[in-house]
Amino acid sequence: MKTGTRILLRTVTRNGKRLWAGTALIAVHQACETFVPIGIGIVVDRAVTPGDLGELLLWVGVLAAQFVLLTTAYRFGARQLMRAIAEEGHQLRLEVAAKILHPRGVQTDLRAGDLLTVSTSDADNTSYLLDYVPRIAGAIVATVISAVALIVISVPLGLVVLIATPIVLVLLQASSPLITRRVADQQELAGRATSLATDLVTGLRPLRGLGAQDAAARRYREVSRLSLLATLRAAKTQGGYLAASTTLSTLLACGIAITAGWYALTGRISVGQFIAVIGLAQFLIEPFATLAVVPSWVAEARASADRVALISDAGLTLPPGLAEPGLPCELRLSGVRHGSLTGLDLHVRPGEFVGVVARRASDAEALVALLASPAGYAGTVLLGGERLEEVERAHARRLLLVEPHHADLFTGTIASNVALGTDLPDDVLRAAAADEVIASHADGHAAVVAERGASLSGGQRQRLALARALLARAPMLVLHDPTTAVDAVTEHAIAHGIRALRHGAGSGFGTIVITSSPVLLAATDRVVVLGDGAVAVEGVHAELGADDETYRQLVLR
Repeated sequence: MKTGTRILLRTVTRNGKRLWAGTALIAVHQACETFVPIGIGIVVDRAVTPGDLGELLLWVGVLAAQFVLLTTAYRFGARQLMRAIAEEGHQLRLEVAAKILHPRGVQTDLRAGDLLTVSTSDADNTSYLLDYVPRIAGAIVATVISAVALIVISVPLGLVVLIATPIVLVLLQASSPLITRRVADQQELAGRATSLATDLVTGLRPLRGLGAQDAAARRYREVSRLSLLATLRAAKTQGGYLAASTTLSTLLACGIAITAGWYALTGRISVGQFIAVIGLAQFLIEPFATLAVVPSWVAEARASADRVALISDAGLTLPPGLAEPGLPCELRLSGVRHGSLTGLDLHVRPGEFVGVVARRASDAEALVALLASPAGYAGTVLLGGERLEEVERAHARRLLLVEPHHADLFTGTIASNVALGTDLPDDVLRAAAADEVIASHADGHAAVVAERGASLSGGQRQRLALARALLARAPMLVLHDPTTAVDAVTEHAIAHGIRALRHGAGSGFGTIVITSSPVLLAATDRVVVLGDGAVAVEGVHAELGADDETYRQLVLR
């Protein structure tokens, strides 16, 4: 099982070459910076105090070379580390996205907004560990060199650094679990708010139609308020930690400076040594602060890595399928129990056009969900004589295509939303009445489609999505309410278009349309009516309309 710790360890190991090269160069940079105040102290004692020009030129040259080295080391070290961070963040995003989009489905309770947060913010936060490691290493190198230099100057001063620094770090480490919890809570609630915002923006038009936008806004304000509170709690904890760590590191550096001043006044150290100690004390504030804030950094990276692990370690919904049934392809459901379905029997033969009318919307949703992802059900679902969940997933999608009611469009052009790398056949466009959508735009199929199809009407989005589904020419196609947003004339054209495209002589295509549209149902070979999760009645549309009162109420209202 991949825990956050294992994700972090993997982050370090698979970027080892760049990480350790960059860390070594950053350590050289920090060592050079540490030697600057030491070198200045040496210049004062060996050149300034005795007035030796030769020594002065020599040590100025040494300092100049030191500055060249520290600048070069930082430049190339930072380049290695930034590349490692960018590539690791990219790799984590790919891994999370691949798991989310796995053909067999991922087992997770996280909603779309949470998944988006994990695949972006949390992936980046995890990769930032590669920035923390060299910072920590550089701070340790600077602290050790400073301690050794202080011991050479004065043993008590060096011991203060060597003893006090670990004590400060241990005291601050106690707050790490609290920071981890609060950062994790913040990220979870931020993901929930993002998910809800995505849902509301996607369903804005229906919400306005229902007059529910005010209720939706109140709900979002509540979730956003909880996210804000979690963010403030995390910020308060991290701010308190930062204040404590900064105070302790500053007090330690000031203590060293004050002690050095006393030693200089009493003649225990020279003027140059005093200058070196003061410079080191000032310089040590930064590495002390870095070492003190380490638990906060690691806590944040660990919290994000835990969320990445939730996806990376999640199981798959469907078993690995090996079966590859051939053509012609039929679909058979026997005694299926799933969601609100309570024993559904349904048989669709090759070449059949079958309508399904559900008295309860939940039955239609359950049937669509089951055929799209056959998991967690009882009974039997056979595709071409093989259990659907045991069919190899890519092959299953070629044989059985389920087009949901709320189909997504993407930023791009009309052509790119309907077909990927292929032409747009006229017969498919006519069958979906998508040719009218193209004709209504001056740029034709090159017309730009805004995010989620916001630049199109609901009917235009439905027709493009239907054209995309028809273009796949799947042997078995399931359509769920494909014409709810189009006018009656267009709906009539679509019904006859689907019939002509998929059910001509010898086509062998099977089509299921889940709808209550009388126009679509009239084009089918037979209609199956679902009541209380099972088949209540079936027959030809015209006969059911004439003989079944319940059917008339559902369809011919």
